[in-house]
Amino acid sequence: MNTEPFVIEQTYNAPIASVWSALTDVNKMREWYFDVDDFKPEVGFTFHFSGTDKGVTFLHECIVKEVIPGKKISYSWRYIDFPGYSLVTFELFDDGGKTRLKLTHAGLETFPANNPSFARSSFAGGWTYITGTGLKNYLEKN
Repeated sequence: MNTEPFVIEQTYNAPIASVWSALTDVNKMREWYFDVDDFKPEVGFTFHFSGTDKGVTFLHECIVKEVIPGKKISYSWRYIDFPGYSLVTFELFDDGGKTRLKLTHAGLETFPANNPSFARSSFAGGWTYITGTGLKNYLEKN
């Protein structure tokens, strides 16, 4: 069983303030991420959203665990009605006027191994699309 966190890095032609705003402003998040019910970059804030994979809709519940404004935000990531608990962390780094984002998703091995929606490859594909296409396209047009 692979217990290593999933890590992906992307560099955007945008200042950190713009990327941070996209990661933490609920209206902006809804444009590139998920249709979250609400969001505040405050430790303890709980938010929900749904995602569909292979025809099944999964309700997510996340709780903000750490916030360093402009630098880092972490939140738990779990599914209602399924066992498992994970942690998603977004870290931002200045890269000569551009922004390098490092996303780490730890705890994937705690989700049901017999469900292909929870396979590491499913998370890799999702996060690659979300950070590489969704957020990148959002930042480029805004």
